[in-house]
Amino acid sequence: MDQSEPPKLPMVFYRTSGGAEPVRDWLKGMSREDRLEIGADLLRAQYRWPIGMPLCRSLGGGLWEVRTTVRGGIIARVLICFHGGRLYALHGFIKKTQQTPQAALLLARRRMKDVDRD
Repeated sequence: MDQSEPPKLPMVFYRTSGGAEPVRDWLKGMSREDRLEIGADLLRAQYRWPIGMPLCRSLGGGLWEVRTTVRGGIIARVLICFHGGRLYALHGFIKKTQQTPQAALLLARRRMKDVDRD
């Protein structure tokens, strides 16, 4: 690794108590092209953390969104948090309105509390 290259932070997919990985499952349901685009943006966040707009936006309280526009102008978001030297992918969704859905925020914040407890 080149000395000038910043270290890559590990990206951990949130895992439920039953062992499911909802963000990974969401990504698997997308086209290969969309997965690659979102994956590239998650990788950029890992190498450049902390990073701001236009790639990442703070949603407050330690919750961030990684912003990706995929084919056809569709807007994908992965909600993440930073904890213990790692980035955690908490929730992924397709954004259909200007505002981030309240249900998505509540779910990601609940998962973030689970990460903090572990």
